[in-house]
Amino acid sequence: MSQRVRGTLSAVLTVLACLLAPVGALAAWATYEIADRPRYEAVMAPLAADPDVREALADAVAAGILREVRVGPPLRERIRAFTHDAAHSFTQTEAFRTAWHTANRAAHDAVLTAVREEGTYDRGAGGGEGRPVMLDLAPVGEHVKRQLARDHVPFAHRIPVAHTEVEVLSAAQLVQLRKGYHVLEVAAFWLPVGALALAAGGILVATQRRRAVCATGLGTALGGALLGVAVALGRHLTLADLPPDVSPAAAGAVYDALTATLRTVTWGLLGIGATVAAAAWLTSRLARRRPAPAAPPPTPTEKPNQVQA
Repeated sequence: MSQRVRGTLSAVLTVLACLLAPVGALAAWATYEIADRPRYEAVMAPLAADPDVREALADAVAAGILREVRVGPPLRERIRAFTHDAAHSFTQTEAFRTAWHTANRAAHDAVLTAVREEGTYDRGAGGGEGRPVMLDLAPVGEHVKRQLARDHVPFAHRIPVAHTEVEVLSAAQLVQLRKGYHVLEVAAFWLPVGALALAAGGILVATQRRRAVCATGLGTALGGALLGVAVALGRHLTLADLPPDVSPAAAGAVYDALTATLRTVTWGLLGIGATVAAAAWLTSRLARRRPAPAAPPPTPTEKPNQVQA
């Protein structure tokens, strides 16, 4: 194989490896963290203490209860204030953290069932479009109702507690996610392995391996930067497309919690890639500056014996 062919092949393998690295990280995150119940619960549990999430849930529960109340405007405003205060107070209790944990587990199971199986989420009850996956806050609403009754709020014991739900995944998003989920499950393992194999192959076939290692490191760092841009762009698009009744601050807190691992991977790829590239460049410079070993002195040639007459 000529040097030109080896150089071209090494460049192609290196580029492919650097492109697959961030894509493989994204697939592995979706499969091994978001789709894994214990890891998902560990990510979502701290959000029970987030002030923006608490405020959004208190607003949602208060709005859900007020939709079921039929009273005049003066009394309605009083009930709204009491309901919001009671809901906000409840979000600071251990019972709320338990309810939050239970609701998230149910929503996570519903999402996985919907994307892995062709079940009841394919069609609505009337045979129309698919149904979204919702987070049910009815247990929180029931507790708030009891608190209102203890505070002697008028007609509190008559408030019907409906299923106050927050949309986790829309029907359109669910269809798209189901189409790509099975591909992600396969890609989550093979893309990182393929990236490592391509990077190793690119270095092995290179005519100048230090330069190939440096290029691989720079490409890895660039892939990490692209992954960081994708995470930031995804956050912007997610918050820009929220329903009007969803708090952007709470949605941002949830998005940041779910993508924390991706941000860590982003910095990891940047750091590892830059370190490898710098090390390869420094060793190459040192090798050029090192003086070449002195050549051994030439061996004297023996003159043939002259035949004396």
